Amino acid sequence: MTTAQLARATETPRPARPESPPSGPHPGPRRVRRRGTPATTLLVLVAVATMVPVLYVISLSVRSRDDVLNGGLLPSRLFWQNWPDAFHALGLGRYIANSWAVATGSVVLTLLIAVPGAYFTARAGRRGARLGSLILSSYCAPPIVAILPLFFLLRELQLNNTVTGLVLVDGLANVPVAIWLLDGFVRAVPKDIEEAAWLDGLGTWATLRRIVLPLIGPGVAAAALICFFLSYNEFLFALSFAQDSSSQTLPVALSLFQGDKSVQFGQQAVVSLIGIAPVYVLAVAAQRRLVSGLSAGAVK
Repeated sequence: MTTAQLARATETPRPARPESPPSGPHPGPRRVRRRGTPATTLLVLVAVATMVPVLYVISLSVRSRDDVLNGGLLPSRLFWQNWPDAFHALGLGRYIANSWAVATGSVVLTLLIAVPGAYFTARAGRRGARLGSLILSSYCAPPIVAILPLFFLLRELQLNNTVTGLVLVDGLANVPVAIWLLDGFVRAVPKDIEEAAWLDGLGTWATLRRIVLPLIGPGVAAAALICFFLSYNEFLFALSFAQDSSSQTLPVALSLFQGDKSVQFGQQAVVSLIGIAPVYVLAVAAQRRLVSGLSAGAVK
């Protein structure tokens, strides 16, 4: 073999050059952008539309009463006195504390009843289905029909004009909603897991507490948030069963700014913003857990 042939045999082959991408336009990404633009525009419009009422309430909070009665969407002159006047007029801190106490206590009571109730409706077959239908049918009646019997019941229990009475009423009133939400989560838990726990010696309550409850945690969180918002915004029961200011909640305080001949629009707007702000922050902070919880239990 000659020297030239030996050199060609031992020469390392060079890697092939990658083909250069075509210099023309890339239609794929552009199509994605064109499809995403209408959706983004629609979401922006929806966000602006939902923010319009809040922005108008902010505008009312810095306007005098005469400025509000003159009409218009924007204040002609900023009037900041509504903010200190709103705090001094009612003692706003007490109403806010009552609202949070009622909402938190009612959520705890609701979940204590709804979690085993949803487990029964999901696992008890025909009897559970009948119980679920009965509970949901009770929620279809307007709340006003329960005012009179609940009033006499709370009076017998000496719970009228108390935060405890409102916790009891709101907590029981939200049980159908919580059971309806949690039923789908319990059905999504495979029965084989429970049967394995029973073979290990766990009873029904222990299986619910140690096996099922951790698996339906996202659903419990979503149900707790929704019941919290319902109790926090409740007005009819708070107005009917709490005539004393020591147990009244923030929605009732809003109604106190409306008199027979005059309405303090600016101060009422201030109280509205103060009531909205913490709940809005809570909803935004728990948005991912709320959405994931509701979507996880959407399919039964």
